Parts: sequence; C-alpha cells; structure tokens
Amino acid sequence: MHVRLSAAWTDPRGTVWAPGDAVEVDAVTLAALEEQGMVETPDGQGTAPDQVSTKITRTTKPIEPTKIGPGPSAPPADEPDK
Repeated sequence: MHVRLSAAWTDPRGTVWAPGDAVEVDAVTLAALEEQGMVETPDGQGTAPDQVSTKITRTTKPIEPTKIGPGPSAPPADEPDK
C-alpha cells in the first residue's frame, strides 16, 4: 500500500525518503511508521489514534427478548420428526 510520509525515513534497503514522499510499504512496516507518527493522514480520513474516542453510545432502544424471532409473515416452522 502507498502512504505519504510526514517525516524523513530510511527504509530497510537504505533508501532515504523525504517528508511528503509517497512510498509503498507492507502492513508491518506501515504499522511501525504509524506508531512513530511518520505517516500523513489525508484530510477527511479519520483522526489520529490518540484522538479516537472509545466511548460507546447506544443509538437504538434495546430489544425486548419477547420480540425477537421471525416476523408475522414468516412461514411456519417445520414439524419435528416423530
């Protein structure tokens, strides 16, 4: 995958890359670069990991257990073998 660097970086082969360069890296290298804050996040592509909220909010009402199951238009269940 291609990423844009936000800082100078020397890849494992010894190539020196400048800030703003787009480089192709594997997932392991990408994770290491992100951990060091060396990858640019394009506008509109989310927030930095330290700014991500872990707060969980419920947007729907909980479903009552008696209301779980097939709807009124569902076909009847198969008869069990006797």
